[in-house]
Amino acid sequence: MADKKAVGYGHQGLRKTEISKVEEVMSSRSDKGKITVRLSKQRAITSSPLYYKYEIQKYDLHPGYYFDDCANTIPSGVPEYIDDGKQYVERIVRAMFYFKQCALIGPSGTGKTHIVYLVAELTGLPVWEVNCGLQTSSYDLIGRFVGLGKDNWIDGQVTLWLRHGGILYLDEANMMKQDVATRLNPILDTRGHLVITEKDNEIVPRHQFAYCVLSMNPFSSEFSGTKKLNAAFRRRMAVWLNFTYQSIGDVISEREKGLITKRSNVDEDVAYKILSVGAEMRKQYQEGDLPYGPSPGDLINWAVLCKDGVDPIKAAEETLVALTSDSHEIQEEVRRIIVNVFM
Repeated sequence: MADKKAVGYGHQGLRKTEISKVEEVMSSRSDKGKITVRLSKQRAITSSPLYYKYEIQKYDLHPGYYFDDCANTIPSGVPEYIDDGKQYVERIVRAMFYFKQCALIGPSGTGKTHIVYLVAELTGLPVWEVNCGLQTSSYDLIGRFVGLGKDNWIDGQVTLWLRHGGILYLDEANMMKQDVATRLNPILDTRGHLVITEKDNEIVPRHQFAYCVLSMNPFSSEFSGTKKLNAAFRRRMAVWLNFTYQSIGDVISEREKGLITKRSNVDEDVAYKILSVGAEMRKQYQEGDLPYGPSPGDLINWAVLCKDGVDPIKAAEETLVALTSDSHEIQEEVRRIIVNVFM
C-alpha cells in the first residue's frame, strides 16, 4: 500500500484547507485472480481562489504536517476580507510565523473574527475558539471531570489546542477575569506548557504548530465588561494590529461598495447609498451618539432585501433600524440618517 504519510506542500503554493482525494492502489490475490482495490484518503491541499491574493506563500505554518484528528475544525468557504491595502492577512500570518501569537483590537463590526477564520482556511489550521466573558471559567478553558471517577475527564478548548495544534482564538479577551487569564501565561511564554492541577498535575506541552490570536474591543465604558489587560498577559502578544471601519463619515471605500454589490447583486447606486448610511452611523457610533456601528454583513443583509424588490427604507426597518437599538429615540435617529440619504 502506498505510504500513508502526507507530503508538505506549503512552499510549493498548494494550500492545505481543501480536501482532495488521493487514490491509493492495493493489490491482493484471491481464488479468482489478482484484485485491485482503490482506496481513497484525504490529503489537505489548498483550493481557495483567495490563496494567491495574499503574500503568504513563504510562511508555511505547519510544513509537512496535517491535522487529521481535527480536520473538521478547519474553516472553509470563508469570504474575502476587504481591507483597502492594510494587508491584515499577511501581517497576521507573519506574526504567527515569527512570534506564534498576536492581538487584534478594534470596534465591533470591523471583521476581526472574520479575518481569523480566513487566515485559518488559507493556512490550513484548525480553530479552537473561546468566546470570553465574565462567566468564562478555568474549567471552560482547561477542562473538568464529569460524572463519577477520575476517568471521566473532558478537555477544554485550550487543552485540546495544546494537544492538537492550530489556532487558539480568544474572542473578547479583555472580558476574561484576571485569575482565568493568568492560567494562560505559561502556555504563551517560553515555558510553553500547561500544568493541569485539576488532573493530577498533568503537564501538557504546547503543540509545535499551536498559534494564538486574541481579539478585543477597545477598553472603555462603551463596551460593557471590558477591562485593561494585565501587563504580564499583554506583553505575551508580540504583535498588535488595530482594526477600523473601511467606510466612515464622508470616507466611502470603493472596495466595500463593490463587496456589497457583489454579495447582494444590488445596483451600484443603491449600494453607495446603503454604504453612506452605514458610514454615517459608524461615525456617530465612534462619537458615542449611537450604540452600534453596522458591519459590512449588516449592510449586505439590507442590500439583499432591496435586491428582492423591497423599498430601501422599508428594508432598513427589517434589518438595520431594529438591529441598532431597542430605544425608540435611537431608532428615530437611524431613520433620520436613512431618509437623508435616500430621499
